[in-house]
Amino acid sequence: MNERATRSPAPPRATGGQFFRASPRHLLGVQGMHPTRITPILDLADSYTLLNRSRKTPRDLLRGRTVINLFFEDSTRTRTSFELAGKRLGADVVNMSVANSSVNKGETLLDTAATLNAMHTDLLVVRHSQSGAPALLAQKVEASVVNAGDGTHEHPTQALLDALTIRRHFGGFHGLTVAICGDISHSRVARSNIHLLTAMGCTVRVVGPPTLVPGAIAALGVTIHHTMEEGLRDADVVMMLRVQRERMKGGQVPSPREYFRYFGLDNKRLALARPGALVMHPGPMNRGVEIDSRVADSDQSVIREQVEMGVAVRMAVLDLLSRGEDTR
Repeated sequence: MNERATRSPAPPRATGGQFFRASPRHLLGVQGMHPTRITPILDLADSYTLLNRSRKTPRDLLRGRTVINLFFEDSTRTRTSFELAGKRLGADVVNMSVANSSVNKGETLLDTAATLNAMHTDLLVVRHSQSGAPALLAQKVEASVVNAGDGTHEHPTQALLDALTIRRHFGGFHGLTVAICGDISHSRVARSNIHLLTAMGCTVRVVGPPTLVPGAIAALGVTIHHTMEEGLRDADVVMMLRVQRERMKGGQVPSPREYFRYFGLDNKRLALARPGALVMHPGPMNRGVEIDSRVADSDQSVIREQVEMGVAVRMAVLDLLSRGEDTR
């Protein structure tokens, strides 16, 4: 699990629109994205990782551009990551507080789009509780739209940062087995990771109780397991998911103690995976529910590295989409 050798940082520039060929101006999901489009994004993000560590980020790339973070759901981690990404590239970043906005007073999403157009926004980062909301805004706004998570649909930048974390440890994807464990039904992170990792050549397993793993998900090219012992055996990566009680109906999971007893990740279960297997979690973690603290804080855990990769990936996405504005 050696991280690839450090290279000399260099300002990364390349042609941008090609990476989002299906929708050159937006990043709404990773479903259907070809490896030839994924790899250059990861390469650019990898370069930004090195620049961030050297504190030599190119702060003039987005000078004069405006990035608005429009979050209809709370998310300290993702919103802060996009804010840092924009500021490190020199953009003017505005965080709109939906709780105090016209949206919360009854304004429709289309009215919001008209308002944003009048503000001449360049890049719009959207998180919404309804699947498809960012796609609807993308049809109505002049800005480039980044989906920062919509309902139970997708969370594309999370999948990209997870992929970058995996690649930096293994050097690639082919031959790797990734076990995604927990609340699959309600997880946009799981869906985006399944689309991306299978496209890159990984074998993906989903693991969880029958109430939280929809049978139809097998059509995405994964195998379904209902015990951790079966699902983790010989896995190279163990990706735990948060139990999203706010999206559940009653009776889908037992008590937190019972859930951890059967589906929590502890050292005994982790030992079933390959030696040195990576432990991942998109956060926020419910310690003692999905994951034991001794595992979350162990040498095999790359959870903090995922946060670091998140800033780099979002810098790459904002950079690429900002160049695509010339092709509208």
